[in-house]
Amino acid sequence: MYIIVAEVTGCNSLFTSISGIIGIILLGLTTLFFRNPPRKIKPDADIAFAPADGRIIAIEEVYESEFLSRKCIKVSIFMSIYNIHVNRYPVSGKITYTKYHPGKYLVARHPKSSELNEHQSTAIKKLDGVEIMIKQIAGTVARRLICYAKVGDEATQGDDIGFIRFGSRVDLFLPLQAEICVKINEHVKGNQTLMARFQ
Repeated sequence: MYIIVAEVTGCNSLFTSISGIIGIILLGLTTLFFRNPPRKIKPDADIAFAPADGRIIAIEEVYESEFLSRKCIKVSIFMSIYNIHVNRYPVSGKITYTKYHPGKYLVARHPKSSELNEHQSTAIKKLDGVEIMIKQIAGTVARRLICYAKVGDEATQGDDIGFIRFGSRVDLFLPLQAEICVKINEHVKGNQTLMARFQ
């Protein structure tokens, strides 16, 4: 009778220990994922900083039909689960447009994810009249977009625009005359990497 109790107690103790270890690991991963280290910048109206941490997966000329209605250079950043997932304003200016779009959850690297996946689009007009757009895109794992932008608000370069949980993507639509300062497969950091210069 006492032996059986001892065995059950031993099993419970082992289960409790394993559960505790798993809980600590998950807590550590969650804390790591939701980190938002301060990255102060000196605002500069002539440049656009990276709006997110990740890897450049596309630089292409496209026609942006949702709001800008013109040809743009689209620069896409893929964020893995290891990247910081806070998104930041690449430029300062007035928010002229923001809209949430429900959609699919294709792999964020997929070329069609920009149009088909759940996403939030936000346009910002700089003081010189140049207008850009940033698109936060959910991926296969990411099922939650958070965007703080509201039409009429002032966007300050480097401030948080929102957050995407887990693997995802950010597209930045820039004027054709902008000088792109990054390359395909380059790893970038929000508020630290120079994405483009305005001419």
